[in-house]
Amino acid sequence: MRKKLSIFLALALMTLLSVQVAVMQGDELGSESNPIQVYFVPSVEAQTIISGGEVMAQALEEATGLKFEVAVPTSYAATVEAMCASPENSMGFIPAAGYVIANNRCGVQVAAAAVRNGWPVYWAAYLVRRDSDIYVLGDLEGRTWAYPDAGSTSGFVVPSVELQAAGITPGDTVETGGHNQTVLAVYNGEADFGTVFFSPPLLPGAPWRIGDLPEPYDLSVDESYIGEDGNLYVGEVRIMDARANVRETAPDVVDQVRILALTSPIPNDTLSFGPEFPEDLRQQIVDALLEFSQTEAWEQSIGGQDFYDWSSLEPITDAAYNPVRQQFEILGLTEADIFGG
Repeated sequence: MRKKLSIFLALALMTLLSVQVAVMQGDELGSESNPIQVYFVPSVEAQTIISGGEVMAQALEEATGLKFEVAVPTSYAATVEAMCASPENSMGFIPAAGYVIANNRCGVQVAAAAVRNGWPVYWAAYLVRRDSDIYVLGDLEGRTWAYPDAGSTSGFVVPSVELQAAGITPGDTVETGGHNQTVLAVYNGEADFGTVFFSPPLLPGAPWRIGDLPEPYDLSVDESYIGEDGNLYVGEVRIMDARANVRETAPDVVDQVRILALTSPIPNDTLSFGPEFPEDLRQQIVDALLEFSQTEAWEQSIGGQDFYDWSSLEPITDAAYNPVRQQFEILGLTEADIFGG
């Protein structure tokens, strides 16, 4: 009897342990019940991000065996909030200013940064209508300003710093919700100027260089058009800035909207992880993304021009974003100034 009882207890203990192990395994990061949360800021159309994000998630799952869940919070601030609320299982594609705030708030850590057509930096562009009487930055005094989101580095933070430093105070402001919407606000005359991201145009000969005109073409000679490849061109120059993202809605956008000026260079957007995200999995994901960037599917995801237009990514350290921190400090900008509250 005692022998049977011992066997029964042993079997019961084994069953209990196996259940506990199964529960623990089920809760492991990257499992079905605890997928890695992938957050994207809503800088372009949300549906484009969701569909492209799913392509990325599938590629990562195949490469790592981990499970991922894609989300597009309603704002840049909400993206930072979501990452800080999930310190052990979140990763996010967030711009420089958002990263600096997230790092300061809860220790979010950068792992890599975007590379766009060989550039580790990008710019903000001030847009106005071609028939506008705005010709220099000083003309923006008192004018209506459209911007994507207060947490957008190129759309708001850097232009805000530059305008304040120049002593220029815009008039009314319109937070449009995205770069595309900001371009259209200027296009439709709903704002006097707008600020959006700028990536250099692709030229048929020598590559664009810092100091070159942001619009290296003559519209009185060269026609703007959508090519057979679906991209926006002026003559042989391919447009890569935010105006190209609205080419289907407004195919004449280059004819109607011009670039007034560019800001100083900005560190590219980040791939960042929650402060408690395991280091080994972090490196595994970065390696998988580097491999993914070499595939055709990359263009259907974050590499697509209508998505974030990343050509690839490269490892980077937190120190690369010190210039953004310094801009905050020089002008006394706080998280509340950027995100409100």
